[in-house]
Amino acid sequence: MDEFLQRLRDRKLVQWSLAYLAAAFALIQVGDIVAQRFGLPDSVQRFVIVTLAVGFFVTLVLAWYHGERGAQRISGTELMILALLLGIGGGLMLLVGGGKRAGDAAIADAPVQPAAAAKSPAPTAPIPPKSIAVLPFQSLSDDKANAYFATGMQDEILTRLANIHDLKVISRTSTAQYEARPADLKAVGLQLGVASVLEGTVQKSGDAVHINLQLIDTLTDSHLWADSYDRELKDIFAVERDVAEKVAGALKATLMPEEAARVASVPTQNAEAYDLYLRALAFSNRANDQYALTPVVMPQAIDLLQKAIARDPKFALAAALLGRAHMYMYFFGPDRVDARLKAAKDAADQALALQPELGEGHFALAFYWYWGFREYDHARQELALARKVMPHNYDVAQIGAAIARRQGKWDEALEGTGQARSFDPRNASPPFEFGQTYAQLRRYAEADQSYARAAQLSADPALSQIRRGQNSVLWKGDLAPLRAALEALSPESDAYRASRSAFFDLYWWSRDFAAAAKVAEQSTAPTWTMSRGNSVLPRTMKLAWAYSAMGEDVKAKALFAAIREEYQAKVRARPDDWDLHIALGLATAGLGLKDEAISEGRRTVELLPISRDAFAGTEYAAYLAQLYASVGENDQAFALLKQLMSIPAGLCMSSALLRIDPAWDLLRKDPRLDALIRQGDSAAGAAPHG
Repeated sequence: MDEFLQRLRDRKLVQWSLAYLAAAFALIQVGDIVAQRFGLPDSVQRFVIVTLAVGFFVTLVLAWYHGERGAQRISGTELMILALLLGIGGGLMLLVGGGKRAGDAAIADAPVQPAAAAKSPAPTAPIPPKSIAVLPFQSLSDDKANAYFATGMQDEILTRLANIHDLKVISRTSTAQYEARPADLKAVGLQLGVASVLEGTVQKSGDAVHINLQLIDTLTDSHLWADSYDRELKDIFAVERDVAEKVAGALKATLMPEEAARVASVPTQNAEAYDLYLRALAFSNRANDQYALTPVVMPQAIDLLQKAIARDPKFALAAALLGRAHMYMYFFGPDRVDARLKAAKDAADQALALQPELGEGHFALAFYWYWGFREYDHARQELALARKVMPHNYDVAQIGAAIARRQGKWDEALEGTGQARSFDPRNASPPFEFGQTYAQLRRYAEADQSYARAAQLSADPALSQIRRGQNSVLWKGDLAPLRAALEALSPESDAYRASRSAFFDLYWWSRDFAAAAKVAEQSTAPTWTMSRGNSVLPRTMKLAWAYSAMGEDVKAKALFAAIREEYQAKVRARPDDWDLHIALGLATAGLGLKDEAISEGRRTVELLPISRDAFAGTEYAAYLAQLYASVGENDQAFALLKQLMSIPAGLCMSSALLRIDPAWDLLRKDPRLDALIRQGDSAAGAAPHG
């Protein structure tokens, strides 16, 4: 052995090995950068590594035979040692290859991990060199209340960059999950699919603003551009314009003349109005990210926007956001009255009168036609106009997907949601909307994973977790996940206040009618948006149902009578509002007024048939079936139930829900209900849930 070790030293095998490993390591590092820049597949990189590994052992053999002394013969002992080395090398390569395949399989089968531990894999698509994420700006202001200003600056610079077609710009919600200055920029770039990031600090003191910004290549960690600005608040738009232009130049993005004009635009000359707008934007973004929070936070945004427009009536951007905010209150508030619709239309029209090509103004009108009237053609026209000037806007893509879903174009809806996700890959909303679509299609297993992913990505995961719990009820009749999600809420949180109807449903399905009644009694909201869809019912309707289930018929009928009187007047004022008709129909059914109840229920589905809204129309058909059952029209009820069980209606109708919901107790003795449940169970068992 001593002689063998001496021969190793003579042939400089150690030196050869170290030199080869150093060269191979450098080559791998360079190859990694090249692969990311040009989007080379992982298989190419693996081939290079395996080739280098084989080359290492070839180098050992060559070094042995052509060493310093030029020995040409090899002893039996040496032959055994070399064979052992080559065998070990080959085994390592097989182990790496097998481990890679096993790792891929494990990743594919692994459950969703908590957000803190999750690491997103590198995107499969090539990373465009002209791509950027604007990370949250760090607020250095002594007054913590000024944090909104740094967030607003980030949002406005991002918006200006997103107007440039030649740039891929990641939306705000994805970047909001990162620190202002993350330690591992390469990981950030891979997770977001961008080649560069813009990061910075903002310090606001009175009307003085100090800003430091730097553009960094995510692969090399090198600075592409950096600058600092000391300005007064009135000059802040010049900073935003200069930053957008310098960043576009550093990334070699081409600006069309109209894009250059939008990048350089000044939305208002009034510094106070702009400050109010940025404050409003913070509230509006919260509602946009978690629409269940709309009743809590959007009124504050509306108040601030109205004050901003009062200070500058020509502030078109504020008017456009105000129009959108009013539509959020109309749809999710819910405040479905003509006055709210008019306020939304007036604000959007004001914005477009001031700036006819303003993308945000056309986007606000798209909401008006879609949410207000289900006028999909009008909404799509406005979306197309918005998309021209906001080519990378996540919301525009997502609303287009939502419209397709309403039209029953399920594949188009899923594809559109996928496109929205590409604009905002770390946003919780796309997986949430995937979950909604999958649940409606009764693909509950896929919905479960999508809701879990939404909760993982969300800064406030409670609402996604609640929806996941509701999905478990529809899927398996399992109330435990919903109970856990609701019990985890803090009573002081916005999510708790936004989840009253979900608490009611949990107790209702649990047949704890006293607890359900207590939830409804303690709430002060006049109406609730139902957790299984978009319908809006008076809160007292649910309370009346709980009283009735408890046997307190006097209390229940008093509430039904009050609802009937109130909603008769509302129907006269808004005769085409399907929410009003179904509320009136259910109240009159509670009073035993059969003909009037059926008339109102049928009018509801005439106004919003499933053919007009494949997503929410099924919910109103389910209410009509419930109405039929409550007045003894079992044949009519079963006809509707059979229809709903045969079409995509999984958010409001499933075999599990038929089994546990007290709403169907009046049909329990009819053998058709058991047959329908068994049929649904059989279909669910046969359906692929990927």
